[in-house]
Amino acid sequence: MGGEPLAAGGTASVASDAVPTTTTIRTFAHLHKALHRASGGRLGKTLRGGQVVFLTTTGRKTGKERTWPLVGIPHGDDWLVIASNGGEDAHPSWYLNLVAHPDVTLTVDGTTTTRTARVAEGAERTELWAKVVGEQPVFASYESKTDRQIPVVVLSPA
Repeated sequence: MGGEPLAAGGTASVASDAVPTTTTIRTFAHLHKALHRASGGRLGKTLRGGQVVFLTTTGRKTGKERTWPLVGIPHGDDWLVIASNGGEDAHPSWYLNLVAHPDVTLTVDGTTTTRTARVAEGAERTELWAKVVGEQPVFASYESKTDRQIPVVVLSPA
């Protein structure tokens, strides 16, 4: 177990090979959003050393907007987000939503932009995945725990 720095200066013990359950991921996401809002954006800016972004998708079944805090990786004018679902065998619901409705919004440091989402494939995915695991090695451990290929999503300005 190692301590991971929190934005507020404290530490949290997180096992580097721990795979969170879907319920844990959803609970954490809701708490993270609440903390971020309550602090006026001062807390919850980073997670495991990565930039936290807020992705808003349209529900594929409900049509309602859903917002998720995710680790985002800048890539030129684009942002990358990873549909790891903590190494679970199923894709996260936000990913299924953006596949159905690729027009999304992305909030980074309080600035919201409209984006178009697409899933990287082939050689592009290979190149981007290397960048992702170079910056956030936890994603490689998630991929080793599932049989599915974890999607790399490119969010480009609309």
